[in-house]
Amino acid sequence: MTLEEARRRINELRDLIRYHNYRYYVLADPEISDAEYDRLLRELKELEERFPELKSPDSPTEQVGAKPLEATFRPVRHPTRMYSLDNAFTHQELKAFEERVERALGREGPFVYTVEHKVDGLSVNLYYEEGILVFGATRGDGEVGEEVTQNLLTIPTIPRRLKGVPERLEVRGEVYMPIEAFLRLNEELEEAGEKVFKNPRNAAAGSLRQKDPRITAKRGLRATFYALGLGLEESGLKTQYELLLWLKEKGFPVEHGFARATGAEGVERVYQAWLQERRKLPFEADGVVVKLDELALWRELGYTARAPRFAIAYKFPAEEKETRLLDVVFQVGRTGRVTPVGILEPVLIEGSEVSRVTLHNESYIEELDIRIGDWVLVHKAGGVIPEVLRVLKERRTGAERPIVWPENCPECGHHLVKEGKVHRCPNPLCPAKRFEAIRHYASRKAMDIQGLGEKLIEKLLENGLVKDVADLYRLRKEDLVGLERMGEKSAENLLRQIEESKHRGLERLLYALGLPGVGEVLARNLAARFGTMDRLLEATLEELLEVEEVGELTARGIWETLQDPAFRRLVRRLKEAGVEMEAKERGGEALKGLTFVITGELSRPREEVKAILRRLGAKVTDSVSRKTSFVVVGDNPGSKLEKARSLGVPTLTEEELWRLIAERTGKAPEALLA
Repeated sequence: MTLEEARRRINELRDLIRYHNYRYYVLADPEISDAEYDRLLRELKELEERFPELKSPDSPTEQVGAKPLEATFRPVRHPTRMYSLDNAFTHQELKAFEERVERALGREGPFVYTVEHKVDGLSVNLYYEEGILVFGATRGDGEVGEEVTQNLLTIPTIPRRLKGVPERLEVRGEVYMPIEAFLRLNEELEEAGEKVFKNPRNAAAGSLRQKDPRITAKRGLRATFYALGLGLEESGLKTQYELLLWLKEKGFPVEHGFARATGAEGVERVYQAWLQERRKLPFEADGVVVKLDELALWRELGYTARAPRFAIAYKFPAEEKETRLLDVVFQVGRTGRVTPVGILEPVLIEGSEVSRVTLHNESYIEELDIRIGDWVLVHKAGGVIPEVLRVLKERRTGAERPIVWPENCPECGHHLVKEGKVHRCPNPLCPAKRFEAIRHYASRKAMDIQGLGEKLIEKLLENGLVKDVADLYRLRKEDLVGLERMGEKSAENLLRQIEESKHRGLERLLYALGLPGVGEVLARNLAARFGTMDRLLEATLEELLEVEEVGELTARGIWETLQDPAFRRLVRRLKEAGVEMEAKERGGEALKGLTFVITGELSRPREEVKAILRRLGAKVTDSVSRKTSFVVVGDNPGSKLEKARSLGVPTLTEEELWRLIAERTGKAPEALLA
């Protein structure tokens, strides 16, 4: 490449990166994935190193983020600058980082590092004077951010007052949206025909920038903190590990998980262990942050124009694959909403084959401008659900076809109605609505009717034996015997399972009934708040909005469903059949005040164990901290066991857990699940 060719490409990359910085940091609406952005920045950095005469102080490689959008929130200057992080993508690049540290310090390693999960959220800075919060702001361009104090204070774990801290103090961290909250929010937006968020990071950024803090409060945001700006010297802390423990002691949430490691090889072991457990995390993590543990070394190494020399982000592999959209089919859900599903040329992503992808609603299709035959870039949103990142329009041949919505229901032929951007089947007897409702009701996390699989549900519907979930409780052995693969023994087992499902409690019933936007967590919150189905049926819209994790769209959807005469008739028929509609007792709260973490494989499903612990008043979390009471260790435990040992947290085998429960309740686990 000649000097002139390099100049043209560098200018092109700088303009492109500045544009994407603006989309990402200011608008919270990126057009490309993080991996694509990293590739652009890396290419620019390599060209600038190859042609140093073309370096410029205003290059994106020398800056952090983008300037805040002044028309939205008040700009505020950070007392001390906030920096970004350089990236490593391979073990060789991690080793190169360690070698740079050795050269700069003039001594050989290995050094001790603190390794932390890199939460994919929005960086924020909290500024305190004399222990009182003065403001909270986004990172912005590192010098000036957006003042979002009131929205930050909707996150209940952020302290307003502190004791025993330096007179002036900056606390840095990340605001994020848990994966479950992200999926629930997108489901609400999809149901309303509105634009969905591309990933949890954008959902967090969009929620934190709401002009109405009440909306922010309903989005389920969380925060985790990991650094000090102003006040670090005065704190007297010696290591990053001590700093994290100090933050926890002062009341800041430190939810991202951390561990000590020696040398690049030790970091690699932590990295590989966390990579394997990545999909078990309640938040999206795109790598680990590696910091020299000894704070005195930070002062020796200092900073470049945009990043510290004592830390690096070791990124997880980007699981984004190109494939073709072969066709689009339309599915009818429990509420009658018609959802387009893309049929893909099968592609392997994060260990599983992906051949189908949700296209959400008409707004989503219009925004992507996606067509049948397009090449698309696919990943897993929140690490869970396959999603199209963008259309590779440069690969179009002209043979691609637009997606045409059906006029009639693909299941029953009834004419569809359009509500904004949502297409819906209004037919209450649509077989797809009935099938999906029964399948969900019988699923393991709902009423757990084992033996009631998809094939049998189809047969029950075909033979007119059931029309809704209440009809399940009217089935007799003679109705079942003679159906395909259904003998007397199978029929008896199924009827026993149906009978046992009557005693699952209000929490499971609310999830099973498929109320709009109600997942497991929200069903638990509703059951705890109202106690009985009768009380819930009387709930006002305002009361529903007071429930933790309930947003305005969800509250409206739940309230309208509760008022629906057909829903009330269904509830009455279930009650007449003997289905219990009260919240389960908590077993005398025998484990109240204790916090458990589970790692490894247990002899029974993990969700069952969690249900038992919660029913006894315990708290169950996914990350180990000094506040954890016990870590329950099964077969093939992960890094949580190592962390428990490093923190001195007691561990229990599964047998020891049941013994503890029996001592406190006098009951076996089976009795607690009844």
